[in-house]
Amino acid sequence: MLTMSAHIDTFCRDNLPPAEHWPEFVTDLPALRYPDRLNCAVELLDRTIERFGPDHPCLIDADRTWTYGEVLDLVDRIARVLVEELAIVTGNRVLLRGPNTAWLVACWLAVVKAGAVVVTTMPLLRAVELTKLVSLTKPAAALCDHRFRDEIDTVAADFKLPVVSFGAAGPGDLGARAAQYPGGFAAVDTAADDVVLLAPTSGTTGAPKATMHFHRDVLAIADTFSAHVVAPRRDDIFVGTPPIAFTFGLGGLVIFPMRVGASTVLVEKPTQADLAEAIHKNSATVLFTAPTAYRALLRDELTDRLSSLRRCVSAGEHLPVSVSAAFFEATGLRIIDGIGGTELLHVFISAAESDIRPGSTGKEVPGFRAEIQDASGNPVPDGTPGALAVKGPTGCRYLADARQRSYVRNGWNMTGDTYTRDSDGHFWYHGRSDDMIVSSGYNIGAPEVESVLDGHPDVAECAVVGLPDPERGTIVHAAIVLRPGVRGDAAKIAEIQTFAKRAAAPYKYPRGITFVDALPRTDSGKLQRFKVRQLLLGDTVTAMRSAHTETDQPLRVPGRK
Repeated sequence: MLTMSAHIDTFCRDNLPPAEHWPEFVTDLPALRYPDRLNCAVELLDRTIERFGPDHPCLIDADRTWTYGEVLDLVDRIARVLVEELAIVTGNRVLLRGPNTAWLVACWLAVVKAGAVVVTTMPLLRAVELTKLVSLTKPAAALCDHRFRDEIDTVAADFKLPVVSFGAAGPGDLGARAAQYPGGFAAVDTAADDVVLLAPTSGTTGAPKATMHFHRDVLAIADTFSAHVVAPRRDDIFVGTPPIAFTFGLGGLVIFPMRVGASTVLVEKPTQADLAEAIHKNSATVLFTAPTAYRALLRDELTDRLSSLRRCVSAGEHLPVSVSAAFFEATGLRIIDGIGGTELLHVFISAAESDIRPGSTGKEVPGFRAEIQDASGNPVPDGTPGALAVKGPTGCRYLADARQRSYVRNGWNMTGDTYTRDSDGHFWYHGRSDDMIVSSGYNIGAPEVESVLDGHPDVAECAVVGLPDPERGTIVHAAIVLRPGVRGDAAKIAEIQTFAKRAAAPYKYPRGITFVDALPRTDSGKLQRFKVRQLLLGDTVTAMRSAHTETDQPLRVPGRK
C-alpha cells in the first residue's frame, strides 16, 4: 500500500506498474525502516549540516570548493526559481543535462527539495535520443549546462519545453536568476514512497525504459552497499568518472558522500590523466570508476598519482582478474568489484577487504538476497550456471512499460546476467544473457545501434553484437550488408562510424565493423545474433572484410575548448 502522496501532478503514481508486477521488497535491516514522510534531499543536505555544521567541504570542481552551507544556499535559491519562475509543482518532471559539476548536483538537489521528479540524462545524448526520453517522461522544464544546449534546444522546440541554462554569465542564466532570491527554501514534505527519480536505461529493443525510484530508495543504497561495503568516513574525499546521470555515478559521487558528510571531487572530462591528476591534487581517498579506467591507469603508468586512495570501487562491467591483480601489485589496494543495475538503483553484489576473491563479483550486499535460477525460476545447485535473480529494498518499477513483466519473475528482479555461486556464497560472472552490450561501463542495446546504422544510406541491413576487447572488456561490433555497388573499405568504415557518432551518443558507435554478404536468419526471417557473433569470432571467415579502428575521441562540443 502506498502512502498519501505530496504530488499534485500525479503522472508518476499513475504510471507505476500494477502492484502484482512489482518485485518483492526486503527491508530486514533496521537502517531501512524509514518514516512515511521523507525528502531525500533534506536528509542528504539539511540533516547532514545539522549533524556536522555548514563549513565542511562538500563539492570540489574545476572552479572552486563549495562547503555544505554554500551548497544548501545555492540549492534553496534554485528551488525558488523552479517554483516561483518556472511554476514547477510537486510531481512535475524536470530534465537535467550536463557533465559532472557542482551546478548539476545543486540542480538535482533543488528539484528534489521542490518535490519534483528528476529525469537524468547523459550530456552526450543526441536529439533523437532526447526526443524519446522527453516523449516518455513528459518533463515540465529542463535545466541544462550552457555548453550542451544545441541538442536539447532542437527537442524543446517540438515539445514547447522551457530550458534554462546554468554555468554561464548573463541575466537569463540560472545563476543570475537564483541570485535574486533569498535562501531558506522550505522543502516539500514528500512521502517516502513518492517517486523522486526517473533514471533511463537502454533497452534491447532500442526503446528507452525509465526506472522509477522513491525517496526512500535513494537512502537505501547508501544504507546498504555504501555503509556495509564502501564504509565511508566523514574525512573521505570521493572522486570518479561515471556521469551523475548514471545511477552508479549518482550514488558514488553524490548520495554516498553526502550521507556521511564527506566531500566529492567532480571531474568533467573522465580521461585517465584528468582522473589521476584530480586524485593527486585533492588527496582523494575513494575512487568510483569502471574496469576500463583501472586498466588505463595501469597502462599509462599513472598509479604513482594514486597514493592517497584507500578504497577503489569498480562496477559497470566485469572486472578481469588480470586487472585486479596488476592494480594490487602496483598500489597495494584490492579493487572492490560489484554488480548493480539501474532497475535496482545501485550495487547489490560486492565484497571488500577479506571477502574479495579476484575474479568473483562478491557476495550479497547486506539488505539484498540473490540466487541462481534455471529457466523455470527454480534455484540451481551451487556451481551450476543460471540466471541471476535479486531482491532487496530497491527493485524494478518501469514507467508504463510492458517489459516490467519480463524483468520481474516471481518477485525476483532478473538482471539478464548468467552467474554461478560457489559454496562460500561468492558469485561468479559468465556473461550477459540478452542483447545488451556492456562496454567500458556503458549499457548499450544492440538493436538501438542497429536502428542508427540503418539510417545510413549505404547500409542495407546490419547486426550488432558485443565482442571481447582487452581494453574495454567488450566493444560494439557491427556486421553490415551494404547496398549493391557500394565498396566496403576503410573509408566507408570511418564514414559509417562518424555517422553513428553524430546520430547517437558517441559511446554507442561501432568500434569494429565487418562487411558481409548476408546475415544469418531463421526460416521465419529472425536475425540470429549468436551466429553473427560466432562468425565474427571464427578464424575461417572468408566472405568478410573487417576493420577495428580506434577513432574514439569524442566529438568537440560547440563552445567548449
